[in-house]
Amino acid sequence: MSSAPRAGVTVFLTGLSGAGKSTVADALVAELEADGRPVTVLDGDVVRTHLSSELDFSREHRDLNIRRIGFVAGEVVRHGGTVVVAAIAPYETAREEARALVERHGRFLLVHLSTPLEVCEERDVKGLYARARAGEIPGFTGIDDPYEVPARPDLVVDTSVTPLAESVRLIRAAMDERTAAVG
Repeated sequence: MSSAPRAGVTVFLTGLSGAGKSTVADALVAELEADGRPVTVLDGDVVRTHLSSELDFSREHRDLNIRRIGFVAGEVVRHGGTVVVAAIAPYETAREEARALVERHGRFLLVHLSTPLEVCEERDVKGLYARARAGEIPGFTGIDDPYEVPARPDLVVDTSVTPLAESVRLIRAAMDERTAAVG
């Protein structure tokens, strides 16, 4: 007996550097895979290395990078796949373009990790925020380049007050709600 193909979904984690995107993504992916659900992960840093290495950090190039992520996620979703994106994605327009690229083929769940800047700076093991504040890294998101808070997130999670397991539970519940609404 064959079952109906699963609808594809992209969970798009956005927030400042240090907000917990990669940590939440890793835990979410581990749970989904443990349930037998293969997942494609599009981590912003990895995408920049392999698909967008020629881009700089201008607004135009940041937006292009997010559109590329949206395109790839949309293609995976089109074939019923599950995608977890972990990207700063600082600009609203680019996030909405990524949403549109995915929603042509399936579901898109925008999760804003709203962790406060001070907490992100405390978590910064690479010292990027300190270097940005010292003027060594110009155009750093949250310091001298804006992070536009999502206008219509599907879920908002502050990882400074929400434990990792609860963050993943909230995301999975939102994924299930979206599935029920679509199905």
